[in-house]
Amino acid sequence: MPLQFELCPGRMIGADNPCFIIAEIGQNHQGDLAIAKKMIRMAKDCGADCAKFQKSELECKFNKKALERPYNSPHAWGKTYGEHKRHLEFTHDQYRELQKYAQEVGIYFTASGMDEMAVEFLHELGVPFFKVGSGDTNNFPYLKKTSEKGRPMVISSGMQSMETMRRVYNLVKSSNTNFCILQCTSAYPLLPEDVNLRIITEYQKLFPDIPIGYSGHETGTTITVAAVAMGAKVVERHVTLDKTWKGSDHQASLEPNEFVELVRSIRLVEKAMGSSVKRLLPCEVACHNKLGKSVVAKTRIPAGSVLTLNMLTVKVAEPRGFPPEEIFDLEGKTVKREIAEDESVTEEAIENYNTRTKC
Repeated sequence: MPLQFELCPGRMIGADNPCFIIAEIGQNHQGDLAIAKKMIRMAKDCGADCAKFQKSELECKFNKKALERPYNSPHAWGKTYGEHKRHLEFTHDQYRELQKYAQEVGIYFTASGMDEMAVEFLHELGVPFFKVGSGDTNNFPYLKKTSEKGRPMVISSGMQSMETMRRVYNLVKSSNTNFCILQCTSAYPLLPEDVNLRIITEYQKLFPDIPIGYSGHETGTTITVAAVAMGAKVVERHVTLDKTWKGSDHQASLEPNEFVELVRSIRLVEKAMGSSVKRLLPCEVACHNKLGKSVVAKTRIPAGSVLTLNMLTVKVAEPRGFPPEEIFDLEGKTVKREIAEDESVTEEAIENYNTRTKC
């Protein structure tokens, strides 16, 4: 059974706990605090467990030339990449305001710390867990410092090799046991053939003592639901209020009607996963009583006859006789009384028949 731990106060993940669903708002708020709050409310109303943003301290994440690089994309909010990113970056006070709003709404609030200084701020803010974006998963100094903070961690694995993920696991595990790894492919939007859900199963084999999850950038909801059926204990999907808005992430995001359907489908699949014990269920009794078959006499069987298989057949019969799976056990048994053709074969007609113990 995979390890379970408390990801947020009062909310366990892993083992048989419900899948933890993260609504990744990221920077789809367009740099507008009112839109960000509206998206937090949308995440809550759709049934998400957590609303998540992305926090950067730009001079720590980018060097000077990267910030000064001209940015001519149709998604640009400024002439340089630095101007673009500054437009989308909330201040510390704005983050405190968003956190307070999430508390009022009743949804967990966190962010991906996109650099070490951002992690320091989020730690000070008191987020319940750190999300490590794929771009920092192989940033081992960042990963070491973040894991040593003592907060639970959710680590995406886009753009990484399995060997790197083994090293990530060992590095984080040495100082923090409360973490999970998400299968992720960093493409926006993500084509189905590049999803590779089988990596979830491989992670479960390689890292059996931590929960495994899925972070998806595909269109639609089907693949994420399939990930949950494969055992994903945390899922993350980008959300938007409008896919046509300016911004590179919107097309790979789910609008409210899609996100609410995703949550509904995940909870339905979790319910359907049920038990690994195969048995006749109470809901099947009516069908079994109506259509369940029994062993009957193919021909008239005189008293004292020794049963052979060519004397017997299987039909829906009244009254109920031996179940079909016991027909081979009847071979060689002696009949105490005559059994008419087409009559059910019952225990009282068989000499010294010992009913097998049923499990």
